[in-house]
Amino acid sequence: MKKLMIVGASVLQLPAILKAKEMGLHVAVVDFNPQAIGIPYADEYYNASTMDEDAVLAVAEAYKPDGIMTLATDMPMRGVAKTSDKLHLHSINYETAVKATDKYDMIKAFKEHDVPSPWFFVADSLEELKAHEQEVTFPCIIKPTDNAGSHGVAKVFSFQELIDNYEYAHSCSRHGKVIVEEYLDGPEVSVEVMVVNREVNILQITDKITTEAPHFVEMGHTQPSRLPDDVQKAIRNVTVVACKAVGIDKGPAHVEMIVTKRGPVMIELGARMGGDNITTHLVPLSTGIDMVGSTIKVALGEEQDIEPTLHCGSAIRYFEVPYGTIKAIENVEKAQLVPGVKQITFTKNVGEESTPIHCSNDRIGFVIAQGTTAADAVKACEEAMKVIKVVIG
Repeated sequence: MKKLMIVGASVLQLPAILKAKEMGLHVAVVDFNPQAIGIPYADEYYNASTMDEDAVLAVAEAYKPDGIMTLATDMPMRGVAKTSDKLHLHSINYETAVKATDKYDMIKAFKEHDVPSPWFFVADSLEELKAHEQEVTFPCIIKPTDNAGSHGVAKVFSFQELIDNYEYAHSCSRHGKVIVEEYLDGPEVSVEVMVVNREVNILQITDKITTEAPHFVEMGHTQPSRLPDDVQKAIRNVTVVACKAVGIDKGPAHVEMIVTKRGPVMIELGARMGGDNITTHLVPLSTGIDMVGSTIKVALGEEQDIEPTLHCGSAIRYFEVPYGTIKAIENVEKAQLVPGVKQITFTKNVGEESTPIHCSNDRIGFVIAQGTTAADAVKACEEAMKVIKVVIG
């Protein structure tokens, strides 16, 4: 029986744990939280931080896996790659993992390879930020160089606002650096990728809905993209050169960009599957491709099947409700009967607080649906959400 080590045991990693067991693998998980939701489904549990590269390597040296992986989270990829390099496994290399998890190294790689990308500078102190005053045009974005999920991101319209938001971005940075970059105006998309034998295979383009300024938290995703064909062709071209610039030679990638008046321009990418249920749920519902299973096979050095078997629409929409204490969540079972609805999940429960949405953790829940077309899937989500009543006190 082959052994798979999964770095992380949270709800983000649960699809990989369940799929690996379904595939008949012996599964070990690594997580600092002994109460992590995925632990009971694994064969072995090791208590270590997913961010601690040396601890992850030490676990792997003890467990001796045939493959190592993570899903939908950026920083654990460094531990995965470092372990893979040391134990001669099947991940991207460590240099690529750094470029894919540090926004400064990433955008430098884009510039070096002529990948369309915004102007930028990096600062690790307020004084250094102020030294760039003459270079900045507004509006612009400030964010940590090494975080995800919209943590620490703000759109600012003046240099004073940039200064005012420095501490917010800096506090969300693991290594104390923030990046200031050009604000890109236009529709946002993500591109779901599987690299096989160094070939960048684009599985799906996802249209996004965000909260816009100042925090840009994602509130909906739809597949396939409804942008014009020529725009989608340009998106695909940028995706290929961006993945190659960072050095992704195998496995999944989640690529984010804005379609501006000058064409698609990169925001960032991750050398892993996309979060927000995009690759675990929406891609299989729209294409029939099992990205989780394929990613596991990459980790084990096995061949993957990424030929689409479906041509459907899929969508996810997140709830937006008033702020306050959640008193009741009603009519969920009725909403589940709406044709096309595949899943309704609440991440906050009765008694918890509905707060302003500054990052992805602030959202209270979502609906996932499938349809003949993207429009049908969106309609199913919206109809289900109209049925559900969230009572706020």
